[in-house]
Amino acid sequence: MGCYAQLKSSGWAYPTIVLCLYGFFANCRVAEPFLTPYLIGPHKNISEEVVTNYLFPIWTYSYLAFLFPVFLLTDFLRYKPLIVLQGLFLVSNYVLLCFIPGLPAMTFLQVNYAVVTSTEVAYFSYIYSVIPLENYQRATGYLRSAMLAGYTFGASLGQMLVSLAGLDYFYINCITLGTVSTAFLISFWLPMPQRSMFFKGEKAIAVASQSQQGGPVGRSRPEELMMADKDGDDSWREKMKHNGGGWCSRKNMASAGRLLWQSFRESYSSRHLIYWSLWWALATAGYVQIFNYTQLMWDHIEPSATSSIYNGGVEAACSLVGAAAAFSVGYIKVTWTVWGELALGLFSAVGTGAVFLMAFTSSIWVCYAGYALFKSCYMLLITITAFQIASNLSMECYALTFGINTFVALSLQTIITVTVVDEAALGLDIVTQFIIYGSYYAVISLLFLIRGTYTACGNQCCPVRSEDETPESGVGVISAEHF
Repeated sequence: MGCYAQLKSSGWAYPTIVLCLYGFFANCRVAEPFLTPYLIGPHKNISEEVVTNYLFPIWTYSYLAFLFPVFLLTDFLRYKPLIVLQGLFLVSNYVLLCFIPGLPAMTFLQVNYAVVTSTEVAYFSYIYSVIPLENYQRATGYLRSAMLAGYTFGASLGQMLVSLAGLDYFYINCITLGTVSTAFLISFWLPMPQRSMFFKGEKAIAVASQSQQGGPVGRSRPEELMMADKDGDDSWREKMKHNGGGWCSRKNMASAGRLLWQSFRESYSSRHLIYWSLWWALATAGYVQIFNYTQLMWDHIEPSATSSIYNGGVEAACSLVGAAAAFSVGYIKVTWTVWGELALGLFSAVGTGAVFLMAFTSSIWVCYAGYALFKSCYMLLITITAFQIASNLSMECYALTFGINTFVALSLQTIITVTVVDEAALGLDIVTQFIIYGSYYAVISLLFLIRGTYTACGNQCCPVRSEDETPESGVGVISAEHF
């Protein structure tokens, strides 16, 4: 009991540990790598065409509809309620999968899962509102490790239960229902944050405005902002006592709107950051689309009804390889302001080749290898991109940039889905879809190869430009410390 009290009073350790436990169990979805075989198998008996051209697009449209309102609601309600809500919808997701038959139930499932994915922003945003600034890097590393460990363990366990124990997909979904229910219960242990990023008191907005004159929002004087948040909370409580004001007051909404606008201007004031954000949005749209439909491609090459499948093992291996690629970024000594855009183009070209390999091969193992290569390239580049952006922005600006970039990526993905996948439009078969996805990535790689070559050649011709950008070049160290 004494250890628990000491841990809870430690400041940052208790919420970090509880959130890591939540992240592990919420991502330990044993059945996720086998979702498509389960849907098109005897349990749900839905055709592959309906899953491809009808069910999966519903998730994309619903996710787009929920994303930005949930992003604002997450900060408005101070994170914890959205984490609890995510846990609840995860439980209902697997209740639907396990016990509710029929196409209407699976249609609602896609909307239900869109709520789960749209609330993922609360997982990382929460920890930044309850721990000191100096612990951001360590806490972020622990949270990402917990997610990776949960996903890898779940995928590996699922593969062993399918391949070695011969367990039916229904029971694997029941096991997953147990793990996400555990995550839902753990979410109640999280302490309630006392401050938010955008819905602050007026004093915090004033301090943020002064800080912006000397540098990025919130970067130059984090201690003042922390005190302003506290003072804002005190003044909010006083208003609640005297005149019934609160979070929904007109002044608070106006203050939040001003801070959002300041953060937006700060986030996209640099052309360098705009290019990185452009790659983030373009590449993420393609990655999520390929990730969503990869199981259908695997089932097309090697039907799960007649063959042994290794989806779980492949997903576990891809997570580890991708994590190793992302981890290596911190040890790569490169002047990213000079060579970063060229690296985006080169590795995007490798990812393009991997997608085309998946589209044209008839071997499931070659398709597995192409998927692993593509996912590793994306995880490497998205880590570099996130570090580049985060190292030059305050946490408010980074959170807003994350939300906007994700929204743009999802909008692009929706356009691709409407045009290529939806049965109301082209409704193409899975192989043709992957050829289009490969072509899409080819365009991205070509754009950034041209831009990266121009930047690198310009640096060689004008070395003074490199010297001017030297403070930003050590992004590996700076960004890791800030992130």
